[in-house]
Amino acid sequence: TGIFETALEPAEIVTAVRFPKPQAACYQKFRNPASRYAIVGVFVARTSGVRVAVAGAGPVVFRVPEMEAALARSFTPDAIKDITIKEDGLNSDIHASAEYRAHLVGVMARRAVAGCA
Repeated sequence: TGIFETALEPAEIVTAVRFPKPQAACYQKFRNPASRYAIVGVFVARTSGVRVAVAGAGPVVFRVPEMEAALARSFTPDAIKDITIKEDGLNSDIHASAEYRAHLVGVMARRAVAGCA
């Protein structure tokens, strides 16, 4: 599915949404100074596994499996310090280039992990 799309069939409706309660979670965003909207936002949650979700960097929210795997082994900011995000497919506009957004994903992810402590 893409932006403003759903996986629901025409006659289907959502009756419930359930999320596991995380043992620890933190959201960090790098704000546009004028609007305060997230240029990049990263949510890290530790449940029975680890989830890393990124908003603002690309056209839709996405997860970072490499970070999730590294954090499952060692839930520390250092565990993901060498993981780089490819700028292919990331947003690039007057607020931030794709290269800068890729960099911000790493920075905000490490801050979010630290914020879970």
